[in-house]
Amino acid sequence: MAKIKITLPDGSKKEVEKGATVKDVAESIGAGLARAAIAGKIDGELADLSTKVEKNAKIEIITASSDEGLDIIRHSAAHVLADAVVSLFPGAKPTIGPSIENGFYYDFYVTKPFTPEDLPKIEAKMKEIIKKNQEFSRSVMSRKDAVNHYKKDYNKFKVEVIEDHKDDKEISFYTHGKFQDLCRGPHVPTTGKIGAVKLTKASGAYWRGDEKRESLQRIYGVAFATKKELDAYLTLLEESEKRDHRKLGKQLDLFSIHEEAPGFPFFHPKGMILWNEIEKLWREIHTKHGYVLTKTPLILNKKLWLQSGHWDHYKDNMYFTKIDEEEYAVKPMNCPGGMLLYKEKVHSYKEFPMRVGELGTVHRHELSGVITGLFRVRCFTQDDAHIFMMPSQIKEEVLGVIDLVDKFYKLFGFEYNIELSTKPEKAMGSDEIWETATSALKDALDSKKIAYKLNEGDGAFYGPKIDFHIKDCIGRTWQCGTIQLDFLMPERFDLTYVGEDNEKHRPVMIHRVVLGSFERFIGILIEHYAGAFPLWLSPLQVKVLTVNDRNAGFAKEVLGKLLDAGVRAELDERSETINKKVREAQLEKVNYMVTVGDKEEEKKTLAVRTRAGKVEFGVQTDQFITQLIKEVGERA
Repeated sequence: MAKIKITLPDGSKKEVEKGATVKDVAESIGAGLARAAIAGKIDGELADLSTKVEKNAKIEIITASSDEGLDIIRHSAAHVLADAVVSLFPGAKPTIGPSIENGFYYDFYVTKPFTPEDLPKIEAKMKEIIKKNQEFSRSVMSRKDAVNHYKKDYNKFKVEVIEDHKDDKEISFYTHGKFQDLCRGPHVPTTGKIGAVKLTKASGAYWRGDEKRESLQRIYGVAFATKKELDAYLTLLEESEKRDHRKLGKQLDLFSIHEEAPGFPFFHPKGMILWNEIEKLWREIHTKHGYVLTKTPLILNKKLWLQSGHWDHYKDNMYFTKIDEEEYAVKPMNCPGGMLLYKEKVHSYKEFPMRVGELGTVHRHELSGVITGLFRVRCFTQDDAHIFMMPSQIKEEVLGVIDLVDKFYKLFGFEYNIELSTKPEKAMGSDEIWETATSALKDALDSKKIAYKLNEGDGAFYGPKIDFHIKDCIGRTWQCGTIQLDFLMPERFDLTYVGEDNEKHRPVMIHRVVLGSFERFIGILIEHYAGAFPLWLSPLQVKVLTVNDRNAGFAKEVLGKLLDAGVRAELDERSETINKKVREAQLEKVNYMVTVGDKEEEKKTLAVRTRAGKVEFGVQTDQFITQLIKEVGERA
């Protein structure tokens, strides 16, 4: 038999017979790896274990311990879900079923919605299929045969998917047991390799996410390689449920969403305290880092959005209006207005770098099915900034933004990781400009010895970007800050500056945010702290509680001193038991509860209870206030 050479990820080489499968390669490396293998990569392309290697190639064995391995497990679980549903509900028509973060979903066209009682039955059927350890096998049909196959099954959704791929001469299918589904693959070798699954919920959906198309039923599930990993994730879900910012937002009287304005949050007085404290911090840090603030209009005309490129690349997410018979758009981003401000006068290289911030409110059209509390809204305030600079200043300015972001996140106790995203499929500008911009960002990260993940093709349409993903106290990650390098917007708006040679030159721009949006960041903070905010951020810092009605006079005196010192405090002088008052204050997540009874009034002292339940008696009022001011000042 002819031999071919394969290269392993560590650079070592092996010789195998031509036509050997990926599984054969895994077995030639070691029995343990062969048992753990679920798929492979041939010259960077994912492949089933059964795929034959016909030429010299670089081979990587994929196991469930990798992100790619988990993704394959979850995609395979989606097929098993479709099999289970079709078995239990013969009239159901499977449409699409991708893997998603931590799990998978599948959309079905059915005559009546799934009920909560249906999920345990479907999950039990899935486990039965997994236990059978059925083989996943790949086959192909011509496009014509594939279309006819689904027309016979009266599944117009699959027909539409096939017809969308007009360049594919052959259509691939995967079969396990008696169930066959349209799919590119790869999949785990057998259903037994899927591991542990749990169905989480059923909800409505629209075909292709279009609310004008057919209504579907979507079933969500999670899947992991082992039951231990699944149980750990389900525990995390339970903790996440306790921290749900929508529930805590209502409980703590922070914000609300109304059906008259879906996706447009209303902030209550206590929510505005959170907002204002974060904005105060934002302004302080940015002033120290040399930023100036501006404000641009909410509505700008179509000509501007055509010039910026947003009309071509972003109009599906924009809101429009007409003024004096001319078309306008509500801004989805702040940058075009910033370009107009820059052009107000001639700039010199001596002004650079110009760091210009804007807490700008933007509107973006999101489908009703995806808006969620403060996390996905249609109106939000970006903590935007644009830095105008010379090309020679790129590295220094990128590093400056990284330092600013680091300072901000550490105040909240957030750890974070960084990702670098490169040119997307729909992009403005030449490959040369993109390569220059991407290299500049890489150089800045490498010079600071910062580890980062590379996301190919995930940049903004006008430039590559660095994204910051913060990790909250229960281990979830959230993408917040971003640094986007832009050579193209200055070109489109003909931005110039006068250089040292007295000639006109083109500036380079950085678009950057630290929080991303105030609304979303506040939602993250609510869940990160489970509503129990640190003192400096807390909407209600102290609650003064009377033991008896006769202590109300002294309690009001204490409250007055607290308020005069700038402490956010309230008085509870209701004729209720002190235990009930304490319990209700704890539910409000108040930082300190001050109890005033006969002994306290007699000695002119306080009994101070912390949120954690620790009580200190005989505290002097002035001493307590000094302690509070110190704690707030340190933003501990």
